[in-house]
Amino acid sequence: MEEKPINIKKIEREERYDAKAYERKHSSMHIAGFVLGIISILTSFFWYITLPAGILAIVFGAKSSRATGSKLGKAGMIMGIVGLAGFVFVYVSIIFISFLSYL
Repeated sequence: MEEKPINIKKIEREERYDAKAYERKHSSMHIAGFVLGIISILTSFFWYITLPAGILAIVFGAKSSRATGSKLGKAGMIMGIVGLAGFVFVYVSIIFISFLSYL
């Protein structure tokens, strides 16, 4: 019985593919995006927390959603957008109310 020669290049390619697949499945960006999205919603009155948390939630959520198709990443991205929208609403309302008080 004759043995087939081992194709080392094929094995190396498969190992690299397996490492990339493992890295894609086990990334924790979706969790970070989700947590930062929650933080950005809860801290809408504090611009110095909301802005970085909301922006990072959008970035991490978009990256993980695109890379792995994670629903948690998409939820983090949406919560980051909602947190930033809440921030804008709060501060525009404060400016508008203070403007009306001068009239």
